Amino acid sequence: MRIVFAGTPAFAVPCLRAAARHNEVVAVYTQPDRPAGRGRALTASPVKLEALQRGIEVLQPETLKKQVSRDALRALEPDIMIVVAYGLILPQSILDIPKYGCWNVHASMLPRWRGAAPIQRAIEAGDTETGVCLMQMEKGLDTGPVLLSQSLAIGEHETGGQLHDRLSELGAQVLADGLGLLRVGIVPVARAQPDDGVTYAHKLDKHEAKLDWSQPAIALANKVRAFNPWPVAEAELAGDRVRIHGAVALQVAHDKTPGTVLAAGRDGIDIACGDGALRIRTLQREGGKAITAADYLNARRDLVS
Repeated sequence: MRIVFAGTPAFAVPCLRAAARHNEVVAVYTQPDRPAGRGRALTASPVKLEALQRGIEVLQPETLKKQVSRDALRALEPDIMIVVAYGLILPQSILDIPKYGCWNVHASMLPRWRGAAPIQRAIEAGDTETGVCLMQMEKGLDTGPVLLSQSLAIGEHETGGQLHDRLSELGAQVLADGLGLLRVGIVPVARAQPDDGVTYAHKLDKHEAKLDWSQPAIALANKVRAFNPWPVAEAELAGDRVRIHGAVALQVAHDKTPGTVLAAGRDGIDIACGDGALRIRTLQREGGKAITAADYLNARRDLVS
């Protein structure tokens, strides 16, 4: 087969490896190099670095909506185009070029969590299960029929970063299964997504990171997990602005104002919430690094109960 791959972040790299296993990837599309780091130097995407290491041609158009983009893809004569967290909209004129159309690896069990941040939104919502879908792309946002899928359980204390890595590998496995079928002449059956159960995983924004102590503790604990490693939950803690990397919800009754320190010790710092309490286990002061609550309390003896 002649495979064209389109992807940008680290999440897509295992899928690129799966697609390139038989040296069938003829080109890789990825986002243009972007400024990154303190020096704001132009930096190649993880997918570009993987493609260059494999000696695969890399294309980095700013858009796929121009005739030149259609001509470039058509010249590659692709049998299939694999799209994984690419970051650019594919117009219908692009979707129509490959022989078998375009397949997308999406990190949720569609139609739940269509959109940009399905991994984090699943954790934030308190979901106990998620998975990966291999979808036949169409013009709508993650609305295409599902070809293959695989579910997995979300760990009770699993963070967004940990789930990201597991789903990334699962996506590669599901993609490999789909391509394996196509290689022997079997096109996976496309099953339309149900109308019920549609939810949207809107893109993460840094302003969401600030915790509101009036919310239930379980909702805040889920947000801490979901937003680790980015954008990382933050809050006011006894006059200190801190980022919270690890916390658990406690089902305890209290009559304190939300945000009040209920207890502080080696096990963590318990903060009164609208319902229950949030036990902070790992946190970071401004300008510092992530430390345990016990280490933080060494500098805040006034909080120790």
